[in-house]
Amino acid sequence: MADEFPDVEVSEQVTNGRVAAVLMSACAGAGLLVVGRRFQRSPMPLGPIVLAVLHHAPCPVAVIPRMPHGAKLL
Repeated sequence: MADEFPDVEVSEQVTNGRVAAVLMSACAGAGLLVVGRRFQRSPMPLGPIVLAVLHHAPCPVAVIPRMPHGAKLL
């Protein structure tokens, strides 16, 4: 992703802990938290981690669906 958008600062980090709590802690000073989700999920379209960060993150959250295999962005 950083190669495609060189003007966008991207931070990567590996951390142990409960996923939602780690994400919320990591994004405390961020301008945007970007999280992925499965393309199709039943009966809930969003999983528990995405719902937790949407409700509790201290910054805006962008939820990006995983693209089906072979699909390309326009």
